[in-house]
Amino acid sequence: MVAGWFTGDGDGFRLLGTRCSACAAVFFPREDAHCRNPGCSGGALQEVPLSRRGRIWSYTDSRYRPPSPYVTDPELPWEPYTLIAVELEPERIVVLGQAVPGVTVADLAVGMEVEVVPGVLHEDAETIWTTWNWRPTGVTK
Repeated sequence: MVAGWFTGDGDGFRLLGTRCSACAAVFFPREDAHCRNPGCSGGALQEVPLSRRGRIWSYTDSRYRPPSPYVTDPELPWEPYTLIAVELEPERIVVLGQAVPGVTVADLAVGMEVEVVPGVLHEDAETIWTTWNWRPTGVTK
């Protein structure tokens, strides 16, 4: 888990971003040092929970084993996964993330509503690394 990027679990799971008090720009991943908006003179940055739902802006699949530092078990066959870019309209940002396991590009369309849910990036005997996934609304996979 990346500290400060999300909070909660189940229906309370939310990505966390920051909002600039001067220009109202929202950032994810969060920004704690300064406003990233080049047209802003800067303001205080405040943590904000991001919308749980958004619409697919774009999507693709990953059919190759990525290089380090991405963690994969070389003993296991590579499993392709689906990446989704989701527009969060109230925040006026696009957030990239993996689809929930089992959802493929064949299941998706630009403009489809999705929701953020907790996911597992990697696990071993001692640790489960939590991340976020996008799931089409109404799907229970």
